[in-house]
Amino acid sequence: MKHPSRSAREPDPLAALRSATASRHQALDSGLPIGADDASLGDYASHLAMLRAWLAPLQAWLTGFADGPQCGPQFDQAQRLALIEQDLAERGMPAAPLPAPAASDWPAAASPAWRWGVCYVIEGSQLGGAVLYQRLHRRLAPHPLRYLKGNEAGPGPRWRSFMQVLREQVRSPEEILEACAGACAAFDSILALDRYRDS
Repeated sequence: MKHPSRSAREPDPLAALRSATASRHQALDSGLPIGADDASLGDYASHLAMLRAWLAPLQAWLTGFADGPQCGPQFDQAQRLALIEQDLAERGMPAAPLPAPAASDWPAAASPAWRWGVCYVIEGSQLGGAVLYQRLHRRLAPHPLRYLKGNEAGPGPRWRSFMQVLREQVRSPEEILEACAGACAAFDSILALDRYRDS
């Protein structure tokens, strides 16, 4: 009788994260004006302002830890904020609205697994950005849509690298539950900003 391999017996954190956040992901995707067929440059400005309000406090919080996904240059978030600022300053860009302040009370004692879950949402958002870039870059030209485009290699290599390290670092059932909780918190934070913008 063949015994299952170790990898077959171990729970898959990616599958768990996808399942835990599926309804939140759907709610976000279906409610973003930037995803509409008639999305405008103004919608892009609003989208960037919301992302800036979400990412800036998250980055400040993550830099307070000496372990976890924020360590090492391969998953640095600073460049993304820089691209947002460059896009918002582009000639002809409509003025961006000012969203409500994002949650700033991220837990000071969050486990590495919980933070891996948060970063799963941040990293995954860039995959959606690449899809939006393909849909919008001709219609919204000459704006370069720097944030959506990312680097020339696209988000795929970074995402694959991120998921490889996440699977190495988040392994036990307890760690996977922690990661799912962090991911849900990250989605809830940006969903709160999206709802405020439309109120």
